[in-house]
Amino acid sequence: MRLKQGSFLWYLYLDKTYCLLSVRNVKALVEYFHLLDVHGKNTLNDVLFYHFLHHVTDLKKTQINIVFDMLDWSAVGEIGFEQFYMLVCILLARQNHLEAQFMYRHSRLVFDLLNPKGDLTIGPENFEMYRFLFNIQKQELKDLFHDFDITGDHRLNYQEFKLYTIVCINKLQRRQKKTEENAKRERRRSLYS
Repeated sequence: MRLKQGSFLWYLYLDKTYCLLSVRNVKALVEYFHLLDVHGKNTLNDVLFYHFLHHVTDLKKTQINIVFDMLDWSAVGEIGFEQFYMLVCILLARQNHLEAQFMYRHSRLVFDLLNPKGDLTIGPENFEMYRFLFNIQKQELKDLFHDFDITGDHRLNYQEFKLYTIVCINKLQRRQKKTEENAKRERRRSLYS
């Protein structure tokens, strides 16, 4: 999934540490939301939502419908600005390769999104349905349930999910540190050569 270059979201800045937008960007996003809200109800229905996501991303129609259903918590056929803001942050995190950071910083929110029935556990089918949003590969999904399903019920409760996000962010930080060390070594080599 990618944002289309030149779309409004392309120009928004997502803070890399907290995976949130700045106040200035939120103000711009509110104005954009009001422009999209042609009915003046402070909501976007499924048709407006589809056209918005179709315009700014390369998601397929079925994926857009899955995302809408995920965000339409009360099943009224509309989403408000709160859900819209969350979606934009997810899209920007995906675009900037900050999926693990986003899931770590907003683990309860992501857990609740992946748990549409509200039964306080997430099954592999939930992850499979939404993995395109968080860039989770199939093998990573299998490993996730193998490594973090402590209770053995083939479902993750919040504590197991939170543990997964902590391990993911630790792996990411180790990779970044290793990359930085390699870059430093290369610079030293080039200086002495």
